[in-house]
Amino acid sequence: MKKYLLFISLISLMVCCSTKKPSVEEEAVVSIQFNADSAYAFCAAQCDFGPRVMNSDAHEKCGAWIQQKFQQYGYQVEMQKADLKGYNGTILKSTNIIAKAPSQKERAGGAIFICAHWDSRPWADNDPDSTNWRKPVMAANDGASGVAVMLELARLIQQHDSLNIAVDFICFDAEDWGIPQWDQTGDGTDSWALGSQYWAKSFTSNPSPYQYAILLDMVGGQGAKFYQESYSLQKASAIVEKVWRAANAAGYGSFFPMKEGGGVTDDHIPVNDVANIPCIDIINCYPDCPQGSFGPTWHTIYDDMQHIDKNTLQAVGQTLVQLIYNE
Repeated sequence: MKKYLLFISLISLMVCCSTKKPSVEEEAVVSIQFNADSAYAFCAAQCDFGPRVMNSDAHEKCGAWIQQKFQQYGYQVEMQKADLKGYNGTILKSTNIIAKAPSQKERAGGAIFICAHWDSRPWADNDPDSTNWRKPVMAANDGASGVAVMLELARLIQQHDSLNIAVDFICFDAEDWGIPQWDQTGDGTDSWALGSQYWAKSFTSNPSPYQYAILLDMVGGQGAKFYQESYSLQKASAIVEKVWRAANAAGYGSFFPMKEGGGVTDDHIPVNDVANIPCIDIINCYPDCPQGSFGPTWHTIYDDMQHIDKNTLQAVGQTLVQLIYNE
C-alpha cells in the first residue's frame, strides 16, 4: 500500500521509539463486545472477490458488496465516483464509499468518522521473489482488515444504538496505486492515497461536523503492534492519547505500546492537511522485521487470509468499541 516515511529513514525511525508515559486517567470499561469472528468473515468475503485492483471486475463487485453491507446495517451510503490519474497516467475509476450514520437526530457528542482504504495493491513489489513483483496483492491485511473492522462496528452500532456521538464510515479508494519500487520513470509525487486526496478536496463543510477521525490500516496481521504514528502525534495528539487510553481500558494495551513510531504517507494526511479534520492513523509496526517495518506480508503475495489473526482484529475492534461508547 503506500507508505513511505515522511522523514529521511523508514527503518531507523520506526525502530527508534521514544517511550511515552501512559495516562493515569481511568474510564469505565464497555461491556459491548466486538466480534472478531464476524470481522474475520467480513475480511474473507472481500478476498473472495479476488484482489480489488483498480479498474477490475473484482473491484467493482466488492464495492457494491460493501455498499450493500452498510445499507443492511441502516447506513445511508454515498458512492463518490471520480476518474483519478495514476502515477503513470492510467485513469482509475475510483469510488469512495461514504456511509452516514443511520440516525439523523442530534447527538450530544457530535460526530466522528472512521476510515480505511478498500482497494488492493496492483503489484507485489516488496515480495522477496522478484518474479512476483508484477502480481496483484490479495490485500487481506492491507485493505480488507480495516473495512472488516468498520463493518463489524456498523453491525454492533445497529444492535446497540446508545451512542452519544454519530459514527460515520468512509472507505477510501485508489490508495494503493503509488509508484512501484521498480519504476524510476514515473512521478511518485502524491501518487498514494488518491481517493482520500479527492475526498478531502471535495469536503467543503464549514464548520466541519466532525470532531476527529480515525484511519485503520493493516489492523489484522499476525503479531501486529500499533505504535503511535508520528504525524498523528503532530496533528492530533489528543486523539492518540484518547485511543491508546481506550486500548488500555479494554485490556489490549499490549497491542498499543506507549511508544512513538515513524511517520507514514497514508490517507490521514489529506484528511488533516486539506479537510482540516484531526485524524490519526492506527497502523501496524514491526520494528524488528527484516522485510520492513510494515511486516512480512506487506506488498507481497502472502498478504492473504492465512496471515490474518483474529486476536489482532479483536484488539483493534474492542479498542474502538471502548472509545466510541465512552464519548
